[in-house]
Amino acid sequence: MRMNRYIKIFISTPVLLIILFYISCSSSPKNAGDVYYLRLQAEDGLEAANREAERGNFENALSLLTGFKRNAILADDLSLIVRISLARGNVFYSLGKTDEAFADWDFALKEADLLGDKELLSTAKIFYARGNILTGRKSAMSVLEEVTLESANIKKNRLYIAFSWQVRGLALRELGLWNDAEDAMKKSLAIHEKDKRLENASYDWYTIASVRSLSGDTYGAISALETSISLDRRIENSWGLASSWRALGDVLRKAGRERDALDAYRRSRSIYIDMGNDYEVEELNKRINN
Repeated sequence: MRMNRYIKIFISTPVLLIILFYISCSSSPKNAGDVYYLRLQAEDGLEAANREAERGNFENALSLLTGFKRNAILADDLSLIVRISLARGNVFYSLGKTDEAFADWDFALKEADLLGDKELLSTAKIFYARGNILTGRKSAMSVLEEVTLESANIKKNRLYIAFSWQVRGLALRELGLWNDAEDAMKKSLAIHEKDKRLENASYDWYTIASVRSLSGDTYGAISALETSISLDRRIENSWGLASSWRALGDVLRKAGRERDALDAYRRSRSIYIDMGNDYEVEELNKRINN
């Protein structure tokens, strides 16, 4: 997730169908078949919500996760409850609601511990660790040590394996270990590319660009952002495109390419204008008029 601001929400047709399907069902299970469908709906809803969040549609993602968490509770599926709570925590954080984010992560940790699922508990700890490093609650070295330890327990879920590499990459970036940070992000990227999860792959390249920029590799950062933009354009991810064009403008300005930087800022601003994101438009105006 790239930004922590509210944007207007567009509910895609697949997500809308899921919501209508959810509304049309009874609020409580009548038999084993009902429980099965409640669980199935919640699994599908979690996937849909994650994709909405990856595209910056945080309010929509939160609405989906909240509704389908109820399904998971009705089905009494602790594993699903934990996974939805972890995702909700990330969305809350992206909306700038840090207290709510940590509340969901705390809940997920306790439920995973109660369930006795070692892999899910380690996953919950890594989600919590990411929150700690992003908010500065723990040092990068402490987070790196914890994530390295806990990631050894995650063997089944490829998305969570990739996520653990992302968090390690963030910690290594904070420590200034640029090569190690990029290597960690590329391990995440390899999983996302193989699984054809292009939203995630685009974010990997976006983060790699930040590592390269901080290390002084301006040319490499520009190349990484151009790759991120190419992926987002391919999947029509407006949120990702706006974020990457803005970041590209920052890197180009750092490289002394002012005209190109202004062009990138204007590309970003035009997308945010059509998205109705007044906050980001104003931020881009400040960059353009600087």
